[in-house]
Amino acid sequence: MNIETTDHFYTRNILIQIGVVSLVVLGLIVWQRDILAQIYLNNQVSNLGIVINGAIISLFLAGLCRLVMLFFFYNSQEKMLNRFILNIRQNIEPSQGVDAQALVTQRYKTLLDLHSRRTEINHSALAATLMAGESSRVGFPKFVYHVLILTGVFGTIVSLSVALLGASNMITDITEISGLGVVIHGMSTALSTTMTAIVAYLFFGYFYLRLNDTQTYLISRIEDITATVLLPRFQVQQETVVKDFSDVIRAAAQLVMKLDASQEKYEQTADKLSEVLEQYQVEMQHNSQALEEVVQLLKVGFRLSEPDS
Repeated sequence: MNIETTDHFYTRNILIQIGVVSLVVLGLIVWQRDILAQIYLNNQVSNLGIVINGAIISLFLAGLCRLVMLFFFYNSQEKMLNRFILNIRQNIEPSQGVDAQALVTQRYKTLLDLHSRRTEINHSALAATLMAGESSRVGFPKFVYHVLILTGVFGTIVSLSVALLGASNMITDITEISGLGVVIHGMSTALSTTMTAIVAYLFFGYFYLRLNDTQTYLISRIEDITATVLLPRFQVQQETVVKDFSDVIRAAAQLVMKLDASQEKYEQTADKLSEVLEQYQVEMQHNSQALEEVVQLLKVGFRLSEPDS
């Protein structure tokens, strides 16, 4: 994946696909409205088909609305991600102009917080947390995806039960003509509910899978940026701090060694000074004795007597 590229429009293209496919389906419905009216509306003995088909369509539309909301959400996240990458390329603050609630901004703030507290950054844990958080967003679409096809099966079973009920009435009373209408109604309802469920499932299932692809795509881009751009910045800074700290310790150790060497020199100097002082004292004693002898000689030579006490 090219981290320098900022013109991704993955989610927007899927939204365009939803709009195009919806228009195609609506066009087919309008084009074949007469046939669809015969299958879904005409010659209905009861409202069973309308109720079941209405429930299937309501569930489908509710799930589709949630899908569209999620696609718009991820489209905005993709725009924020592109802006984040553009800021990095321009060597400015990455979060500048990016929504504070964007997924990539939250990741960046988490890394800043961990770095400020001098905590080891576990990329795998961050990725797992992001994946778990985003998986919780698709709970309802996932429910609709798994239940939608079952609604068609349920409608088919109920409609066949109604048809069998009409057949049972015909067997009981051969002259009961209304039973034939119930059988036809049940078979028609089974066909309509099955058609509705299959079309809704195919439409919804395709875009549900595209939603999963969008989620995976967006998360993979965030993890790619984290691994290739953000983590190296923080890891280099952490290694620099450790290196600087090691240099300080090494310098302190060298200073202690120098102090030890200086202390030894001071001790040697003190010993030499002590020896010099001792020699000086010895010489002073010799000089004092010599001076005393000179004085005595002068006294004798000049016949000087000692002063009277």
